[in-house]
Amino acid sequence: MGPRALQRAAGTPLWSQLQDDLLRRIHAHEFDAAFPGELALVEEYAVSRHTVRQALSQLRADGVVIAERGRAPRVARTGPPPAIDQPVGEAYSLFAAVEEAGRRQTSEVRRLERVADGVVARRLGLEESTPLLTVERLRLSDGEPLAWDRAWLPFADAASLVGTDLTRTALYAELAARAGLHVDGGRERIHAEVAAPAVGKLLDIAPGAPVFRIERLGTAGDRPVEWRHTVIRADRFHLTASFGARPAPWSIQRDDAHAGGAR
Repeated sequence: MGPRALQRAAGTPLWSQLQDDLLRRIHAHEFDAAFPGELALVEEYAVSRHTVRQALSQLRADGVVIAERGRAPRVARTGPPPAIDQPVGEAYSLFAAVEEAGRRQTSEVRRLERVADGVVARRLGLEESTPLLTVERLRLSDGEPLAWDRAWLPFADAASLVGTDLTRTALYAELAARAGLHVDGGRERIHAEVAAPAVGKLLDIAPGAPVFRIERLGTAGDRPVEWRHTVIRADRFHLTASFGARPAPWSIQRDDAHAGGAR
C-alpha cells in the first residue's frame, strides 16, 4: 500500500491519476481509520493543492468520500456499521466495546476544566461549593459520531487529568493510572428518547431519531466519585439482558430519572 508516483508525462491529467490511486488505496482499506487531509496529500504526492481538490471533488461527488464542514473527510461506508452490544447489569467501557467490535474509538474533547456545580456536587454527596472537574467528549467510532458524553468528578480526585490527552483512551484507565482512583461500581439508568435538534446535529442524526439517555453514579468502593450523562445513538448501541432463575439485575421504573454512562 501507499501512494504510487504520478506520471507527469502521461496524457492523463494529474488529478485523474490521483483520484485513481486514492480509489486503489480506499479499496485496499488503507484509509479505514482516517482519510488524509488536503495538505497531507499535497506532500505525499508532490502535487498542487488545486490538483488534490480536483481529485477529492470527484470522489465526493461519487459518494466515495464524505467531507463535512468542521470535520475531517472520511471514507463512506457501504453498509451500516455493527452496533455496540452491551449486557445490562455489567460494568462496561464504551472505549473497549467499540474496539472489540473491530472499530476505532476516538474522542473530540470539548471541555476539560475545573467548574462549580452545586447540583452535581450534591449528587456526589459533597458540599455545593466543592470544585469539580468536568470532562465533555464527543465519542467517535471510526470517525463517526456515536455518543455525547459528559462526566463530573471531584477536582481533588481528578486534578491530575487536567492537560491529559483523552482523544484515544478510556477515562477510567487514565483515572487509575494518574490518580490511583478506581471506579469499580455504581448505578445507572437508561432512558429512551428522541434527539433534540442540537443533539441530532452533534451526533449526525436527524432530529427526532431515537437515542438512549444514560446517567451514571460511579463509585470507588462505597464513595461516589463520578456523575456522568451520556446520550448515545440508539442505532449504534444495543442493550441485552440475561434471565433465568436468579432475579434480573435491573428493574423498570416509571419516572423521569435519567440513566447510566460509558467510560
